[in-house]
Amino acid sequence: MVKPPKPVAKGRDFLSNLDLSPAEYRAVLDTAHAMKRGEFKGLKPLEGQTLAMIFEKPSLRTRTTFEVAMNQLGGHAIHLTNAEIGLGTREPVRDIALNLERWVDAIMARVYLHSTLEELARYSSKPVINGLSDLLHPVQLLADYQTIEEHFGQTKGLRVTYIGDGNNMANAHIQCAVLSGVKLTVATPRGYEPNAVIYMEALRLGADVTLTHDPVAAVEGAQVLYTDVWVSMGQEAEASQRRKIKDFAGFQVTPETLERIDPDGIFLHCLPAHYGEEVVEEATLHRKSRVFDQAENRLHAQKALLYHLLG
Repeated sequence: MVKPPKPVAKGRDFLSNLDLSPAEYRAVLDTAHAMKRGEFKGLKPLEGQTLAMIFEKPSLRTRTTFEVAMNQLGGHAIHLTNAEIGLGTREPVRDIALNLERWVDAIMARVYLHSTLEELARYSSKPVINGLSDLLHPVQLLADYQTIEEHFGQTKGLRVTYIGDGNNMANAHIQCAVLSGVKLTVATPRGYEPNAVIYMEALRLGADVTLTHDPVAAVEGAQVLYTDVWVSMGQEAEASQRRKIKDFAGFQVTPETLERIDPDGIFLHCLPAHYGEEVVEEATLHRKSRVFDQAENRLHAQKALLYHLLG
């Protein structure tokens, strides 16, 4: 049995990918790969520890993978819906944090507003993990880059293209460009660009990121093509949805799109997919698709993250 590495981020919050240094990011992904290979199987480094999981938004992958991850590491997870705890309504976010920190070892929250996570982290002495917010989805990016490394071996200089809405996924990709060394292109319709502060900070930190409104040029020759839904949870108003579908004409990923990426390229989507909008079913089932490998890696990447925060 291989001895696990020393935890690199013990006791810290993980609200964004840039909460890890490049070396710490490398350690987490190396651990994720090792865990997937079964190298630490049978070890229970989080025995006796409990993760509180707060969900304002519904979840398949985030809930299942965090709960299974804690179980496999010897710990326990508690599922808390917003109907039960009422973040900021039934009780202030501050009071929820001050209660939970006395009972559990970490908090994972999947929320609408990033400011909710920041408030949880401000008042909790225990680590707070961003399971998704309107600004960022950092745990997803760990799984994404584990998947990319499985296919390509390394990421420095790799041509990664994200097309679609400049949402939390686009923002998280921009942050990961700092850590991974990829050449990232983000293609969005006009008016749907990613967060300007996150983009400028990434450039300041040396990331190679290009913003464009031309999806055709962005896709051509890409080694990794990534998309996400055009209408996120909480933005499903009918008028908004109709307007977005019109604005995003030309951004849909089809099998024909995938024939234009690098011959050895791969396609990723964080799921759930809105088939007929940003992607068609044939693309997720295409020979270049690694969408379900990517979903599987949510488990391994989050196990590694939990280990390095709590181990």
